[in-house]
Amino acid sequence: MMKQVSISIIAYRNYNNIISIVKQINNFVVNLSKEIIVIDNTEPSHKNSEKIRIIESQNDTKVISMNGNVGFGKANNLAFKVSKGSYFITINPDILFHEDSISKIIDYMNHNPNIGAVIPKLVDKNHKLLPVYRRNITLWDIITRYINPFGIFNKRRHFHIMKDKDYDKPFNVPFAQGSFLVVRANIFKKIHGFDERYFMYLEDADLCRKINLVSKVMFFPYTTVVHLWQAGSHKNLRLMFIHITSMIKYFRKWGVR
Repeated sequence: MMKQVSISIIAYRNYNNIISIVKQINNFVVNLSKEIIVIDNTEPSHKNSEKIRIIESQNDTKVISMNGNVGFGKANNLAFKVSKGSYFITINPDILFHEDSISKIIDYMNHNPNIGAVIPKLVDKNHKLLPVYRRNITLWDIITRYINPFGIFNKRRHFHIMKDKDYDKPFNVPFAQGSFLVVRANIFKKIHGFDERYFMYLEDADLCRKINLVSKVMFFPYTTVVHLWQAGSHKNLRLMFIHITSMIKYFRKWGVR
């Protein structure tokens, strides 16, 4: 049976967060037919069968268990393959809702068929706008992100994270973070979803770049969600290595400029 929205959530040991986000979605999204697909990337030795049962007991929710961590993009592609929604939504487990943001976005997209994907206003726990709306990344942006003595490259960094935009109005986003992204299912299928060569990081930059070639990714300012963003690759050497590996793959594919 066709659904209006399919919501993909990737689990990795964080079962309490998964339970929380699934309950939030069911509490707020009551006017749309939906399915919630949880792809469990947790290794067999760390799976918690009791909490998995709690997740599966929630309305409109199913869990697909992997034998290990297959990566963010591949896991979402697996969710898409079994999805039945006209819209495919990726949501991180560390998102907090204050209203039915999904219905607002779907209504906007229904009235704007030229828009292929939408990202809402994402703020931190102090309701400060997060720098998750970016222009296409270049090698220079990587350098100025990690090497910026005395803030001399702040003008370039502010350009990259689109500080020049009016965040009270919708605008096109070349690179939107995949922590909360609503994509038309036919567009997601047309571009063949996430490029699975990225295990983690920059798969959303790649996805948005592909969407913008055939449609538009838009910032939607009329609903706000909280993202408890950890920016893990800045604190963990293994994650930083994965991030650098993804950068190399991205620049090989798209070029450094």
